[in-house]
Amino acid sequence: MARWVNVGRADEIGPGQKKIFEVDGVMVVVVNLRGEYFCVEDVCTHDGGPLGEGELDDGQLVCPRHGARFDVRTGDALTLPAFEPVATYQVKVQDGDLLIESY
Repeated sequence: MARWVNVGRADEIGPGQKKIFEVDGVMVVVVNLRGEYFCVEDVCTHDGGPLGEGELDDGQLVCPRHGARFDVRTGDALTLPAFEPVATYQVKVQDGDLLIESY
């Protein structure tokens, strides 16, 4: 059964910013995209690189190793060398706290 994990205050991630968290042993990247929060696993599906260390470019995380791009809203791989999507997690803000859904 899913549960919600509090990772901190939502206002700690400004628009256009990202932050890496560990949720139940899984590293994730939370992105604030124009006031909306999205969360993906912090791993490039091409070679296991850390997506959170890459740039955020108009709603896309760019892997710092080989440049694969992932849509933070859907997890879809948008460019080669990655072709598999990255795992996504539900995010909600409750009383100013940022909550990530965990299983």
